[in-house]
Amino acid sequence: MRKIGVHLLGRRLYETMLYWETADQNPELDDADREWIALWNPLPKVVFSTTLSAVQGNARLASGGLAEEIERLRAEPGEGDIAIGGATLAAEAAALGLIDEYQAMVYPVLVGGGIPFFPQNESRVDLELVETRAFSSKFVHLRYRVVR
Repeated sequence: MRKIGVHLLGRRLYETMLYWETADQNPELDDADREWIALWNPLPKVVFSTTLSAVQGNARLASGGLAEEIERLRAEPGEGDIAIGGATLAAEAAALGLIDEYQAMVYPVLVGGGIPFFPQNESRVDLELVETRAFSSKFVHLRYRVVR
């Protein structure tokens, strides 16, 4: 999270992450949760939605399409990566060829549903492994660069 300059979210993920806007009021939070809040809440966010009329916290509604927003953000001065969250939004970015790097956090649990992050029947995307990191919490962070 420390290397992210702005986070793009679809509506469903945005609504899920709203929890963190007030989570710091919970006295039972552990240090890791408090650290997450300190990173997440001030992070600029752009929400893509056709149904929301307003957003909270350090977020704004996207004023254009995904390609337009990414082009605008890349042209702005500033540090940090553009992160994309939400399966539908990530699949759209992948289909448009807008992703330079894939980072995934894998937790060893199998679930039988959900929306795939990667569009089906799309063209092949070759990836180069950049980093692998295992955490004591069983999470594994995988970082791949798109080979063009």
